[in-house]
Amino acid sequence: MAYLQALCRAPVPLYLLCRTSYGFLLLPGKAAEILLAGLSAPETLPCPAWIDRLRGRFTARARLEAALRARAMARAGHRGLTGLLARNLPQPASYLNVGQTTLRPETLRRLKRVPGLRAGVMIHDTIPLDFPQFANEGEPERFRAALAAAAAQADVLICNSAATAADVARHAPAAAGRCLVAPLGVDLVAPEPAAIPADLDLMPDYFVTLGTIEPRKNHAVLLDAWEEILRRKGPEAAPRLLILGRRGWRNAEVFARLDHLGALKGVVHELAGLSDGAVAALVAGAHALLMPSRAEGFGLPLLEAAGRGTKVIAAPLPVTGELLGNRAIYANPDDSYDWATKIMELAEENRAGHGAVGEKSDRIVIPTWTDHFNLVLNKM
Repeated sequence: MAYLQALCRAPVPLYLLCRTSYGFLLLPGKAAEILLAGLSAPETLPCPAWIDRLRGRFTARARLEAALRARAMARAGHRGLTGLLARNLPQPASYLNVGQTTLRPETLRRLKRVPGLRAGVMIHDTIPLDFPQFANEGEPERFRAALAAAAAQADVLICNSAATAADVARHAPAAAGRCLVAPLGVDLVAPEPAAIPADLDLMPDYFVTLGTIEPRKNHAVLLDAWEEILRRKGPEAAPRLLILGRRGWRNAEVFARLDHLGALKGVVHELAGLSDGAVAALVAGAHALLMPSRAEGFGLPLLEAAGRGTKVIAAPLPVTGELLGNRAIYANPDDSYDWATKIMELAEENRAGHGAVGEKSDRIVIPTWTDHFNLVLNKM
């Protein structure tokens, strides 16, 4: 969304390339309004095309494809992509792909045959290769092929952090010189305390963790840490843990623990489906954001918390050090005792009067989308 909005404002001709179920569509930049509207309000989209209806495809994607197809200035099958762009684009031109999951080797090869075309590809992380146990079936192989194609074909590999750029260089040394570090912009949503569920008791001290509940995020170490905190302090004196995020995949053991909290009931709260304003208010009021992730490419919650002045306790990942340096408190992601100790130390500092409850740390200067696009567009 940020890319689409920024490119619509840029003083250059904009074209949209859309891969559909039946081939490629080339659209004028003005068609972006359809895409933005369809993403934010899919109920406004028209009915799917007749061929999709025959096949029983009544999804939002099928409806969006129908709306875009009506605005297409040209179209082609998958094998006709090179000719489609060569006939219709001005020269020189730049192609940007910022969706790592949509990166297809054959598409890149056909794009690079277009005269005068420069290709920029964003790499968000190399987690599928470095931590295949956290990836979906077949994802490591698909990503390996996509990264190899980007390394061979892309003129610029846009990396969201220096840590990601180092990972890309490790897996594709030939591409190291074409990596551009361009941190993503962070838009801080205004807190809306009134949107917090009315039955949520925030009177005790509380900590938050933010993100999809999946193995990579390592919620298990926090549940273990809170069991240790209960042993030390008892349920009345223990700070609360708010788990903000929806349930993901392949995490049955953690889901079972959340479904049967036992002694942690009333101390640990799982909160899914909150509005952005409610999440912002909870993060802003927390003692600290807890982020024991085993792998991150960027770590947006780190900056969302630190940008509000909320303290952070995190695993010592390269990207965490890059973004926060010594502003974060670091804990071993495999040591629940370490987490329990640092959480209680922070809570007790505030209770002892060394800082007010919920005391804020110094706010950091967070990256902006303006900075990001200045880097990317100047390079392209």
